[in-house]
Amino acid sequence: MTDRVVVIPAPGEVAVRHEEAAAPGAGQFRVRTRYSGVSAGTELSYVKGSNPYLRVAWDAGLGLFRPGGLPTPYPVDRLGYMQVGQVCESRFAGLAEGTMLAMAYGHRTGYLADPLRDRFVPLPDGLDPVLGIYVAHMGPICANGLLHAAADLHGTDVRTLGDGVRGRRVAVTGAGVVALLTALFATHHGAASVVVVDPTPRRRAVAAALGLDTLDPTTEDPAVLLKSRWPHAPGDRGADVVFQCRGQAGALHLALRLLRPQGTVIDLAFYQAGADELRLGEEFHHNGLAVRCAQIGRVPRGLAPTWDRERLSAETIDLLAAYGELIRANLVSTIVPFDEAPALLTELAAGRRHELQAVLAC
Repeated sequence: MTDRVVVIPAPGEVAVRHEEAAAPGAGQFRVRTRYSGVSAGTELSYVKGSNPYLRVAWDAGLGLFRPGGLPTPYPVDRLGYMQVGQVCESRFAGLAEGTMLAMAYGHRTGYLADPLRDRFVPLPDGLDPVLGIYVAHMGPICANGLLHAAADLHGTDVRTLGDGVRGRRVAVTGAGVVALLTALFATHHGAASVVVVDPTPRRRAVAAALGLDTLDPTTEDPAVLLKSRWPHAPGDRGADVVFQCRGQAGALHLALRLLRPQGTVIDLAFYQAGADELRLGEEFHHNGLAVRCAQIGRVPRGLAPTWDRERLSAETIDLLAAYGELIRANLVSTIVPFDEAPALLTELAAGRRHELQAVLAC
């Protein structure tokens, strides 16, 4: 028996490799992949060769990228973090064969898991297994954005995920998967207003289908419009918080312009280029703004272990219970057979194909 694995041998090249599948030992279990979601930003950066890990070395101890070390080499053989697997063999007590799990082990048709090493989240009965691609990692990324907004407002006294958005005016820059799930989280947790700002008509249409308000930054200045619409006091207008979810410096600059004075941008974007469009001497300086990165590798200081990845996954399941049908109908734009992954990824990287959420089916 073999597993098929998506690998990137070199920039611009994607292939499917066959690996021998090992049987589970004591305390282990094996899953057969049902669905594997594609994260366009992260994965395509390896196909394009633009990921910073390919240029410089990451020093985890210092928290720095440094020249001179050995960067992550090709081939890249663990790609993707949105898997739904069904247990097909189990020697782990309490985990029965047939159980559906959300995991993050990369694009492969099967995986040998060890509970001491691998995180897994059992999916509830009744949840469309396709939506399970969001439970282990992608949903927690978005939930962690809301958690950072709550910590920005309340410090370590965060009681619920909605503490940073409830009753507040929220803008979201970008309309990709991260942006739209984040906007739904904010809506679900009681934001007074949520507006998604994105220049792409197709993505704005998806946002509207999800019940979200949208603005087109190419036809009107969203900063003028929202600051006219959202007054707080004389000289104090704009969004209470902005979630920046588009990996472009111009989008971060726009996010800063949308904020009220002394507001905060919660940044979930992955930037891979320079920042010529970012003007820190303008609104950032004159309005006393802040940018806070909500990177999934850590929750806000002082909130662990109360808020951990398990709790963020539970929040994701709660969101999917409320909005699952809308997300399935509008966010998942294509499901293709697993062996078509090389063609799909190369076409996406080259801009010959555009998908909001592509999913590989096994």
